[in-house]
Amino acid sequence: MDILLAHAFFLRFDPKQWASMQPYAPLGTLFAASYLRQQGYRVGLFDSMLARGPDDLISVLEQHRPKMVVFHEDNFNWLSKMCLTRMREACFEMMKHVKKHLGAGIPVVVAGSDATDHQELYFEKGADYVIIGESEQTLTELANYLLGHSPAPLEQIAGLALKTGHTIHRTAPRGFIKNLDLLPMPAWDLIDIERYRQAWRRKHGYYSINLVTTRGCPFKCNWCAKPIYGNRYNCRSPENVVEEMVWLKRHVQPDHIWFADDIFGLKPGWVEHFGELVEAAGVVIPYKIQARVDLLSEEVVQGLKKSGCKTVWVGAESGSQKILDAMEKGTTVEQIYAATRRLRRHGIEVCFFLQFGYPGESDEEIEKTLQMVRECQPDDIGISVSYPLPGTKFYETVKNAMGPK
Repeated sequence: MDILLAHAFFLRFDPKQWASMQPYAPLGTLFAASYLRQQGYRVGLFDSMLARGPDDLISVLEQHRPKMVVFHEDNFNWLSKMCLTRMREACFEMMKHVKKHLGAGIPVVVAGSDATDHQELYFEKGADYVIIGESEQTLTELANYLLGHSPAPLEQIAGLALKTGHTIHRTAPRGFIKNLDLLPMPAWDLIDIERYRQAWRRKHGYYSINLVTTRGCPFKCNWCAKPIYGNRYNCRSPENVVEEMVWLKRHVQPDHIWFADDIFGLKPGWVEHFGELVEAAGVVIPYKIQARVDLLSEEVVQGLKKSGCKTVWVGAESGSQKILDAMEKGTTVEQIYAATRRLRRHGIEVCFFLQFGYPGESDEEIEKTLQMVRECQPDDIGISVSYPLPGTKFYETVKNAMGPK
C-alpha cells in the first residue's frame, strides 16, 4: 500500500450522536482517496466512524505498512467540521501510533478545517505536513514528492504548511478546483457499506447515505467558519449528480440521501433541471437538504418535490429581524414564514436551525423566535448557542468586546 488515509471522527466518542446512530461515510476522505487512485496510487482507508477507538488503527498499520499516512477530515460533515476536542485528541493519538509502529520516517500529513486553523498544534503533536484549503491536488503533488515520483521542489507545491525547526513555512495558496464534474466519484468500496446499512436499519428502519453537489458557500453570515473554501462556491452539473445517483442506486442501494451541501441548488435553474433528470432516470430517492429561505421560490420547491425531496433544513436562526441583521444573515423573518408555507403546500417537511445567545439578544428577541416556532410549527429543530469560532468576524467582535485577558 502506498498511502493510508484515515479520519478522526469516532461516532461513539460523542454520546449524543452515538445514541442517534446516523453514521455517514467520510465523503471528503473518500474523494481524496479516489483522486489519489486516479493518479495511480494504491490507497487504503482506516474508517473511524464505527471503530472502537484510536488503537484500532494499530493492526491496520502493521498489516499494510503504508509508505505515507494522511489524516483527512471529512469537510462535508458539519459534525466533523466542528472538531470536537475528543476527536482532535484521537487524531493526535493516531499520529503517535504511526510513528511508533511504522517509524519516525513515515510522513504524516493532516488535512481539514481544524488543522488549517491550528497548524502549530498539529505540528507539535507529530504532523510533518498540513494541507491548507482544498486537498486533492495538493495531496497528490505532495505524494509525488514524498514517494519519489516528482523532482519538483517542495516549495513549489501550493497549499502546504511545513515546519523547519521552530518556524512554520507556508507555500503559495492553492487555487480551487472549478470544474467539479472532473472529480472521480468517492471511493465507496473503501468503507464497509453493509456495516453502515445495518447500523441505520437497526435504529431507523432505512439506510441513508450522503452525497454532495457543491463546495463552499458565497454568503457571509458573520458567525460561520469557512477555513477550507472561504466564500468560493462551485457546483457540479445536474447531469453529473444524477449519473452518480444512478451508480449509487445500483451499487449501494440507499433508501434515503442526505445532500450534505452548505446550500443546495443555489445556481438559478439548477434544481428545476435536476428534478427533470432525476425523474427521467428513475432515481427518485427520498432526500433531505439544507437551503436558504430566500432561495426557495415556487419553481425551486416544485423541482425539489419532483426529484424526491422529503425534508428541507433552513437556517432560520432567529425570529428577530434585529438579530438576523446583526448576524449579517441576509434574510428576513417574512422569508422564513413564506418558505415554510411554500414547502408545506408541496408536502415537504420543514426543519429549523436556531441560535440563541447572540450578542444583543434580549428577552423580547427570544420571544419573537419562540413565537415564530409556535406559528410555523417546524417538523424538527436544531438548537445551538451562538459560539465565536476562530477565523470568523463574530469571533473578532467578541474578542474585541472582551478586551485583554
